Amino acid sequence: MVWTIPNTLTILRLIAAPCVALVFVAFPRPIADWVAFALFVGASLTDWFDGHLARRWNQKSRFGALLDPIADKAMVVITLAAVMALSGLDPWLVVPVTFILFREVFVSGLREFLGASAGRLQVTRLAKWKTTVQMVAITLLLFGLALKEELFWIYRSMVPEDYQAHIASGPHDWNGVWLLARSSAIIAQSGLVLIWLAAVLTVITGWDYFRKSLPYLREPAE
Repeated sequence: MVWTIPNTLTILRLIAAPCVALVFVAFPRPIADWVAFALFVGASLTDWFDGHLARRWNQKSRFGALLDPIADKAMVVITLAAVMALSGLDPWLVVPVTFILFREVFVSGLREFLGASAGRLQVTRLAKWKTTVQMVAITLLLFGLALKEELFWIYRSMVPEDYQAHIASGPHDWNGVWLLARSSAIIAQSGLVLIWLAAVLTVITGWDYFRKSLPYLREPAE
């Protein structure tokens, strides 16, 4: 392996993937939420930078080509699993995430089976949009969870008896906190809408990949 900057960024992203979940074991909430959010955003940025730098500096390598999709999938799968757990297995989140995880496993297995032939199946523009929507959706979901947990402790200290009812009743003398609570709800809902959009794009691109792979799956003529 050649220790180029693009390869180093890819390795760092691969290491960051399990850390997104493990921080919730190492740190209390909401500290863990903010650390997970920072790790995911940082890793998402390296996903763009390593490919851009590899092309610009002509530092493409077989090692990078191997690890880059693995790091991407590990980051998405592990983070979505953590988000589902933190959201209390909300059905509105579980359904799209299930389709996304199924597609990732299915396509990975298909690529492994096809071997060298998989390289002939080019990544489409729609697949790149799918990845972008996924990353933005997960970022919003993590941010919404971090704000919600932060506000939970604020409200518990100010209105310990029933902070949820206090939020629902409207603005109070501490309007800044109330507006922040409303903002966190909007951010979380935006992330939920985008994760559904990502699930739709995931199914479409997954089917497209399977359809294009059919010629390589036919039995040889006897």
